[in-house]
Amino acid sequence: MSELKYLQDQVDALKAQGVYRVLPVLEGANEAEVILDGKKVINLSSNNYLGFANHPRLKQAAIRAIETHGVGAGAVRTIIGNMDLHEELEQKLAAFKREEAVLVFQSGFNCNAGVIQAVTDTGDLILSDALNHASIIDGVKLSKADRGVFAHSDMADLERILKERRDQYRNCLIITDGVFSMDGDIAKLPEIVALAEKYNCMTYVDDAHGSGVLGESGRGTVDHFGLHGRVDFSIGTLSKAIGVVGGYVAGGKVMKEWLLHRGRPLLFSTALPPAAIGAIIEAVDLLSGTTEYTDKLWENAKFFKARMKALGFDIGHSETPITPVIIGDEAKTVAFSKRLFEAGVFASPIVFPTVPTGTGRVRCMVTAGHTTEQLERAVAAFERIGKEMALI
Repeated sequence: MSELKYLQDQVDALKAQGVYRVLPVLEGANEAEVILDGKKVINLSSNNYLGFANHPRLKQAAIRAIETHGVGAGAVRTIIGNMDLHEELEQKLAAFKREEAVLVFQSGFNCNAGVIQAVTDTGDLILSDALNHASIIDGVKLSKADRGVFAHSDMADLERILKERRDQYRNCLIITDGVFSMDGDIAKLPEIVALAEKYNCMTYVDDAHGSGVLGESGRGTVDHFGLHGRVDFSIGTLSKAIGVVGGYVAGGKVMKEWLLHRGRPLLFSTALPPAAIGAIIEAVDLLSGTTEYTDKLWENAKFFKARMKALGFDIGHSETPITPVIIGDEAKTVAFSKRLFEAGVFASPIVFPTVPTGTGRVRCMVTAGHTTEQLERAVAAFERIGKEMALI
């Protein structure tokens, strides 16, 4: 057996650079306040936007699904792993998203890896926002299409590329995140769609951080802007606001028919287990019947943002519950996060290469599950440590 010395050298380099990490250990469910590495802390780093990850109705739905359908699908969906539960979920998601059809994948990452390569080919062009998620970047790499990158949310740059290159290709697919996860800004989707229609392009929106957050009861960025029927591929996640695991693509019926034959993760990997599907169905039912969860999420987010801004912290230009507290210097950012943890607040540091050098931040994710008292305590910790470190 090889000693893998080349990997050990690279691990040692990570340690020397101060970026080597050990995974934190969460004891119990992912809630607004948790036990992390043995310490009770207010959790400001979870994607559990609506508090669904430990919701009693979702847990009961998962248990019921196990009792009726077992613990695993037992096969890929194209053989015998396609259960009635999967069909029910896709029908409910399509109705919820106000689209013709939905196809569910095992994760949001798998969704981007499976869809992009299946709907583009040699002779096509893909144009991707410079700050798109890693799963989009990897999905684009799997495609045989040519590619280009436009400056983040820069519509003039996107049109420049379209003018220069569109006529050279059969199809053109414009891809953007719906909500950008590091800064919390929303894609200029109406402008992107207008350019797509002007230059005869298809549009593709990865709405991982818009699903369950934007639009009516969390229907997403397309609903937020009223663009139903004008976006070809709308990607959603089932592991963030929905609180479980998985991803899906929403769009036209022909899209689903094609992906059932060419979506590689769906063809070559076992389907989502019954427990996950049962819980997701319950989550969609909850969101279909009330706006209380998204209302609470936004109420908490606005409260936290206002308090942080009043203290003098730089919270960037976020338009969503994602709240970056921008420190700048990488070492100070890491130290600030560590001090917050010691004070009972977990806000993970985000530094280069995830964000540009000099823009280090702790990214705060406020959820519907937080109480006002918890947010007050978190803000108090930010204020005290921020002043001690001369950040405010």
